[in-house]
Amino acid sequence: MLGMSGEGRKARAPLLESGEYAHAHKTAAPLRCCFWLAGHINVRKCVAGVMLLSVLTIFFYTNYVTAPFTSLVWRDRVPRPLSQCSVLAAQTARDHRSDARLRIDAKVLVIAESLYSRLGRDIAELLVANRIRYKVEVAGKSLPVLTTLDKGRYGVIVFESLSKYANMDKWNRELLDKYCREYSVGVVGFATPGEETLVGAQLKGFPLFMHTNLRLKDATLNPASPVLRLARAGETAWGPLPGDHWTVFRANSSTYEPVAWALRQNDYAPSEERILLATVMQDHGRLDGVQRVLFGAGLQFWLHRLLFLDALSYLSHGQLSLSLDRWILVDIDDIFVGERGTRLHEEDVSAMLASQAALQRLVPGFRFNLGFSAKYYHHGTVLENRGDDALLKNREHFNWFCHMWNHQQPHLYNNVSQLEAEMMLNKQFALEHGIPTNSCYSVSPHHSGVYPVHEPLYEAWRKVWDVKVTSTEEYPHLRPARLRRGFRHRGVMVLPRQTCGLFTHTLLLERYPGGRQRLDRSIQGGELFQTVVNNPINIFMTHMSNYGNDRLALYTFESVVKFLRCWTNVRLASAPPLALADKYFQMRPDELSPLWGNPCDDIRHKRIWSKSKWCDTLPKILIIGPQKTGSTALYTFLSMHPALMPNLPSPTTYEELQFFNNNNYMKGLDWYLNFFPPIEGNSTRIYFEKSATYFDGELVPRRAHALLPNAKIIAILISPSKRAYSWYQHIRSHGDPVANNYTFHAVITANDSAPKPLRDLRNRCLNPGKYSHYLERWAAEFGAHQLLVLDGAQLRSDPAAVMATLQRSLKLAPYRDYSRLLKYDPKKGFFCQAVSNEKTKCLGKSKGRVYPPMEERSAKFLKRYYTPHNTALSKLLVRLGRAVPQWLKDELSTNG
Repeated sequence: MLGMSGEGRKARAPLLESGEYAHAHKTAAPLRCCFWLAGHINVRKCVAGVMLLSVLTIFFYTNYVTAPFTSLVWRDRVPRPLSQCSVLAAQTARDHRSDARLRIDAKVLVIAESLYSRLGRDIAELLVANRIRYKVEVAGKSLPVLTTLDKGRYGVIVFESLSKYANMDKWNRELLDKYCREYSVGVVGFATPGEETLVGAQLKGFPLFMHTNLRLKDATLNPASPVLRLARAGETAWGPLPGDHWTVFRANSSTYEPVAWALRQNDYAPSEERILLATVMQDHGRLDGVQRVLFGAGLQFWLHRLLFLDALSYLSHGQLSLSLDRWILVDIDDIFVGERGTRLHEEDVSAMLASQAALQRLVPGFRFNLGFSAKYYHHGTVLENRGDDALLKNREHFNWFCHMWNHQQPHLYNNVSQLEAEMMLNKQFALEHGIPTNSCYSVSPHHSGVYPVHEPLYEAWRKVWDVKVTSTEEYPHLRPARLRRGFRHRGVMVLPRQTCGLFTHTLLLERYPGGRQRLDRSIQGGELFQTVVNNPINIFMTHMSNYGNDRLALYTFESVVKFLRCWTNVRLASAPPLALADKYFQMRPDELSPLWGNPCDDIRHKRIWSKSKWCDTLPKILIIGPQKTGSTALYTFLSMHPALMPNLPSPTTYEELQFFNNNNYMKGLDWYLNFFPPIEGNSTRIYFEKSATYFDGELVPRRAHALLPNAKIIAILISPSKRAYSWYQHIRSHGDPVANNYTFHAVITANDSAPKPLRDLRNRCLNPGKYSHYLERWAAEFGAHQLLVLDGAQLRSDPAAVMATLQRSLKLAPYRDYSRLLKYDPKKGFFCQAVSNEKTKCLGKSKGRVYPPMEERSAKFLKRYYTPHNTALSKLLVRLGRAVPQWLKDELSTNG
């Protein structure tokens, strides 16, 4: 409950008698009563009477004094929704699309000053937030490849430093300008702060002059600028602009047009005499054929974030344009839940309805979405209980969803029956009080059970409430932002909730110095404003207590919606959760597949991870294949080491779990964990897993990194030609009908007009041998130190040497001498586990088969086919600091 202010203490005075006499009189009255009673009844009865009187006084104070007093203190101080600008008539947002967009990819090239620069990180963060693909290169290096065939790889080139752009070496500059002219690609540049103050300094190579290190105020936009699309002109951002290192531009050519202006902070001249300074300048490209947008500061100023997105849209001819549609849903969790003094009164419910009506005029379809826990109905004061009744009386004006009857965390329930019983109590209450039960939406208290997933929760949801969609801010955690995504599990669509640090606890803001100002900054261009700008679908979590007392939640939403309408051309709307989920996954179908992370890596996730579950035994070593390179042999050798433990076998795929690239991934983390149970009596052993199909799985590297970010990744490579031939013979021996109907040469030389089954077999045979392509994917997710590449030919001929090197790389202890553990079996033709001096334990019958030699024409074809891929592999291994195996040197030799 909020602390009592000075005004509150004064407000209480009329409710009490005032003056010292009154205080003394009230203090002495019970004593006089006792003395009088003492003459008539005994002392024990007098004491009992005083105690009864005290209880009645406390009850009266709690129910009839405290509640009105709280209302008097806070409800009379409810702030009105703010808006520093008028809501103008609707403007038509510009369409930046042109045919030039068809010749460029929707990707941004960022030339950063360093990998750690502040502005570079801000640029990347904004691109990630808007799902814009990008590549970062450090300034000073050669330009990356800019074209693919007849198409440009990048739609916009962004320079973190305008100075670095202007002072590029002649060769790179000419190459870049040629690319920009030929593919109609634009350039964005930022003027970075410098120690030297420049006055009228000319930007090298341009008829443009700059003044630096200025302090500015009162920003406005040029309504005639063709760059504007998301940003809306017509208003002024009053007050000082952030920072004191601003650069402004003055042009000496008609090719330049201001996009934004500001004033110097010490400019106090009359309005008609003030000098507007261009803080963002557009170059129409009339001098050299290259269009540019130049910024006089970074992205700390909220208006620059809008203009940067507009610049990307304009300069890419619409290829990087963002949709202007924004959808908003406001959940009010914990209806009926809360301590006395924090719950809603009748007038609070009336204020909610009034605010909802105001928002509906600005956001079509808007309704507050109420999540209730019915156990706590009528658990407040008299006035608060009337507030509960007012909510039910107006139930048809709101949307409703099930929370939990007991507001208990679902993961604390160990079985489905308990959860179903709890949910049925809530449903029965809803039916008795006319609350609709068909929203197909629910939210888990404290985000428990959604992620990390608690399977009984999903089962109970579907059975009792027919839940098809939920939301959470905990999948995954808010940071890093690029990981926040939706997913679908067990038929339930999980949407990410938006999280704003200031907003989620608005009720407390006025208790902290500057709290109200921080909230207003969040609304006026800050975190809350940017959240809506950067996310097409926004689900906000609020609590019932945010709508009572000071009603800051109502203030916040009305204020941010008005500010969005003043400064942007976004089209705001709302819809029920199920409709929003359909829209979300239409826009982002790639997120239907979940991306499981390790709950034990995040303290907040670990707190809501059921005590009956574990995740500390997840594998720390992953053997990824590819197939037919010796992965099963390596799996067997590692299983012999006392510090290592393989996963439990799968009833369908034996030692391979095939989790990350298979339908098994949709079975969830619980399914995977069951193959790595806690090890009794020896917790120091390390689990490892081997699935040879992981190597070339498109989604596998990202999935594996999300769950096992610190794992060691082991790939085994042999001659890709030999691998392809061995794989063909392997599936032929397993009765593959296509392989049995076509020769190896027919398979590898099949063209694109061949029957589809033959083309598919060709791709499955040849593609895994493009080693560099797939290793690049793994290297992009895992660090070079985590990626171990073994020579499969040496593993076959001298496994003890390979295992010695691998033990050192993995830092395994104790060290095992595999020359004593392995013995060559002449019948099999490879090394097997030594059981005794004479006996060995070898792999199954399918291993070590003798195939007829490959035809010479097939060998020559494959050598030509794999030469460019082997060349790329050699370069990649050198870059990763790995040795180039002898078989690869032989493949690339002219005499090979």
